[in-house]
Amino acid sequence: MSAAPHKDDVTGTSTTGHEWDGLTELDTPLPRWWLIIWYATIAFAIVYWVLMPSWPTPDGGTRGTLGYSDRIKVEKDLAALHQLRGEGAAALTNASLQDIEKTPKLQSYALALGQAVFGDNCAPCHGSGGTGGKGYPNLRDDVWLWGGSLEQIQQTITHGIRSGDPEARISQMPAFGKDGLLKPDQIDDLTEYVVSLGGNQAKAGGPAKQDAVARAAQTYKDQCSTCHGVDGKGNQALGAPNLTDKDWLYGADRASIHDQIWYGRGGVMPAWGKRLSAETIKALTVYIHVNSGGGQ
Repeated sequence: MSAAPHKDDVTGTSTTGHEWDGLTELDTPLPRWWLIIWYATIAFAIVYWVLMPSWPTPDGGTRGTLGYSDRIKVEKDLAALHQLRGEGAAALTNASLQDIEKTPKLQSYALALGQAVFGDNCAPCHGSGGTGGKGYPNLRDDVWLWGGSLEQIQQTITHGIRSGDPEARISQMPAFGKDGLLKPDQIDDLTEYVVSLGGNQAKAGGPAKQDAVARAAQTYKDQCSTCHGVDGKGNQALGAPNLTDKDWLYGADRASIHDQIWYGRGGVMPAWGKRLSAETIKALTVYIHVNSGGGQ
């Protein structure tokens, strides 16, 4: 409804002449501080449109009188970074992994570069400290599925594990339960056999049941010993883990061991050979090797 504008009897403020169900709209002005900020943002936007890239055009967009470009800035920053790293990168390219690790200046540069690359590319899975987690190997110890020498680490980084790369590390543990290769009671017994290897107490669940261990001995020999060895100490050439130590990728409790036998889990690591430069992979290799203790 419309009514003639008038002064409100209570507030003394003029009305707009609009009325709904007996409610009259007051013509209250906006706060001055709010108007000042509003006008300032309008002025800022106009100045920004003139100075900076802002409006799309058929050939890309307006450049602005300052000629600023994020792309050009990034390209300049990368060029400066490559120039800064040029000497160190060239030294890494021409040196062997052993020389890099034994030469203090080269090792210092490799560790600094390797730490940065590890944080950007490896930490999401292996953790910022490289200690891993369930399903992700700990890179700070001396336990290696595929070997811990400089060359072996470099091979794993370059080609990955089950990554689809022609030279990737490949191993596949059968899903004995899921695929029906063994009966459930056989898998229960085999779980106890694995628990018994190395005297594993299976996370305070107690020692292995010896009658189940005896029943599973032949099953282990027939199904598992080819990869893990008769003594259960594994085979790095096949990526088969040592079952006699205290290090378990998917957990050391009975349920985890049982699930591993049942499902035959295996993770995937990307191949970094086409994503990182050769000298970067060398630096990352040295970084991982040194921080794991420098063993084999």
